[in-house]
Amino acid sequence: MSQLARERCQACSGETPLLSTAEASALAAELDPAWELETERLRRRFRFRDFASAFSLATRVALLAERQGHHPDLRLGWGYLEVELSTHVAHGLTRNDLIMAAKIDRFGEPGPPSGGD
Repeated sequence: MSQLARERCQACSGETPLLSTAEASALAAELDPAWELETERLRRRFRFRDFASAFSLATRVALLAERQGHHPDLRLGWGYLEVELSTHVAHGLTRNDLIMAAKIDRFGEPGPPSGGD
């Protein structure tokens, strides 16, 4: 498990510092390479054999987001789920976005995530 996945998202405000390109790239190295790092967002598309599997992951991500208080944009359709992370109040990428991505990566690991998200 990555160090990021062990962290908890912090409450954000307009004062929350954005990550520099170098900081975001260094933290993204801890993530599954399927994540696409863009200037103001982090994006990943998951593919499935059916709608129910995509919906199941969307539900797990939504419940995690509620526990962490940090909510991604989700696009769900037959056989896919797109997750986009950006800290809207800060207008870009913050550490919370990378923390959420690392936690979402854990859903693909064997066994359920351990306590504390």
